Amino acid sequence: MASGWVWGRWGWAEEYPSCSLTATPCFFSGVQKQEVLCKRLDDDSIVQNSYCDPDSKPPDNQRHCNAEPCPPEWFIGEWLECSKTCDGGSRTRTVLCIRKVGPSEEETLDSSSCLTHRPVEKEPCNNQSCPPQWVALDWSECTPKCGPGFKHRIVLCKSSDLSKTFPPARCPEESKPPVRIRCSLGRCPPPRWVTGDWGQCSAQCGLGQQMRTVQCLSYTGQASSDCPETVRPPSMQQCESKCDSSPVSTTEECKDVNKVAYCPLVLKFKFCSRAYFRQMCCKTCQGH
Repeated sequence: MASGWVWGRWGWAEEYPSCSLTATPCFFSGVQKQEVLCKRLDDDSIVQNSYCDPDSKPPDNQRHCNAEPCPPEWFIGEWLECSKTCDGGSRTRTVLCIRKVGPSEEETLDSSSCLTHRPVEKEPCNNQSCPPQWVALDWSECTPKCGPGFKHRIVLCKSSDLSKTFPPARCPEESKPPVRIRCSLGRCPPPRWVTGDWGQCSAQCGLGQQMRTVQCLSYTGQASSDCPETVRPPSMQQCESKCDSSPVSTTEECKDVNKVAYCPLVLKFKFCSRAYFRQMCCKTCQGH
């Protein structure tokens, strides 16, 4: 410090320079800073701060400036995700007409309040063609109708708009849906005995026998050996044919039928009273 100079000849001065803009010059968007300077008292010239007493320096101050209303402006948000990954989608964003009403406040206005052209809110995206994809048709019914079985379906390699069918090699094999799955519609009914119609009676007159087929079949009609023998229907039964009761003509020769060898037994067991045996063993039964 030069000889003859004293601290009392200097003091702090406070000044506000022109408003410095930090944003649009409206609604207190600027900041005015109060600069504290060390000046000579005799001619107000600015000198280095070291000439003034630092303990008497006032604190720094600042204030907002530019209180004019802000004009409306467009707020443009970020683009949202595209609606499709391929084959042409669209994406949107928020576009609002706003006006600042304070350092951290704003209001939304009608779109007509903003004088500039409205920014685009929607645009196309991802216009590239989608790769072929697997398309599965409906499942068939479970086959067979009972017990364990399978359902089947057709799986095609199609264009993304489903208008074209491609060879399977055009679609990724690792993502192909299954074409067959297991299924079951419950237990199958057990095999059962199935009988045919009775055949003709073996005797044209009197007692004879008639036969029919008896089969053990599964529910599909296949031959089976799992039917219980205890309930097997009979395959043969006795039958009786009605005999002609008209008397034997006296002019017709009464004789035993050659192919019948049991006529002596018919006589022995007294079967001659029966019309069939009397006819077959006419000579043997004559007079009895």
